[in-house]
Amino acid sequence: MWSDMIGNTIGLVALALGWRRSILTWPAQLLSGLILVGAYASANLAGGVGKQLLVIGVAAWGWWQWNRGRRQAQDGSIAVRFATWKERGLLAGGAVLGTLAVGGLFTLYPSLSWSPWADAYIFVGTLVAMVAQARGLVEFWFAWLLVDLVGVPLAFSSGLAFSGLVYVVYFALVLWGMRDWWLRSRTPALEGAPA
Repeated sequence: MWSDMIGNTIGLVALALGWRRSILTWPAQLLSGLILVGAYASANLAGGVGKQLLVIGVAAWGWWQWNRGRRQAQDGSIAVRFATWKERGLLAGGAVLGTLAVGGLFTLYPSLSWSPWADAYIFVGTLVAMVAQARGLVEFWFAWLLVDLVGVPLAFSSGLAFSGLVYVVYFALVLWGMRDWWLRSRTPALEGAPA
């Protein structure tokens, strides 16, 4: 399916741009989301469609956030950091409550998704990851890893083989991106600069 292939290829570019902390990650995510809405709609994955609509909305917010905080790091790039324990608790709590709410909705209306709990988990996990990315939190990479653990098998079983293969590539990029953001979040502390 062409929309699946093109949308996910642009999504890979967006992830690579996010790794580099480039502001262009957000318009790329917007475009990818627009294209993937069609792909998921044709596979009858309401959670996937909802996820992409969410990607579009959060990408617009993330773009605004990064534009606003563009000069936070000394080199003019986006500053990254680890979340506080309170922020981690809010992200985890939101993920659990959101998954229960969305999964419950999909269970009540089975026509929305043939895999309600996996779909809900991916939908909410994507939101958590993108909010963490917009805030420059290293934990955004961990959230993407957790989404991929369910997203890869769901994509293959839904007939979206290209999405499944792209998620495998995402997994490798996420590991590299996590390492980069992790090291960058530690650099100021090692140099004695305020964190």
